[in-house]
Amino acid sequence: MTRRRSSYRSLQSLQRDNRVCRACVEAGYPLASLPVVQPYTGQRAYMFGQAPGVVEGRERRPWRGRAGRTLRRWLQLEEDEFYATFYCASVTRCYPGKAPSGRGDRTPAPREQELCSFWREWELGLITPRLIVPVGGLAVRRLLGLKSVTECVGERYENEGAVAIPLPHPSGASGWLNSPANRALVERAAASIRAELARVGDAPACG
Repeated sequence: MTRRRSSYRSLQSLQRDNRVCRACVEAGYPLASLPVVQPYTGQRAYMFGQAPGVVEGRERRPWRGRAGRTLRRWLQLEEDEFYATFYCASVTRCYPGKAPSGRGDRTPAPREQELCSFWREWELGLITPRLIVPVGGLAVRRLLGLKSVTECVGERYENEGAVAIPLPHPSGASGWLNSPANRALVERAAASIRAELARVGDAPACG
């Protein structure tokens, strides 16, 4: 049974409830995993993706598949450094299963996105990150209200006291990265994120 408190004092208690959340299943959605929730160890930046993939759903750890390897290559971060730098979350927290067409993963329904927004809102309030990196169109729309990934990749936005710098989704299923101009956008965006991480430095973590 899903449990959501009216308030949380610590990220640990929030995560404890998030890990066993079944709100979307209780609402009738065919999820294919339990929630993927990364342990908080003082990460100073927040990465916000779309939804876990099949590998992430199986391992219950974010960015474990090919897209994660691509993302780390963009940012020039080794695996351990990546997870120590970014607290990784997503619009929805469970692997949604394959799309009915059989091509790619199912996009979470708007109601699923709304149900999961509870966890994001509390995470951001407890962590108070100084840098947020929304990855992919769905994350950009949910977090920043922007519609076009092409127009916002690498741009700087303010989000409740944090700097937000969007990236496209690194999935191989997208043809967006086939364009040399778009790949150049990604290179500039990744450089901007690395520069922001250097500026943030080892600021005291909250949460």
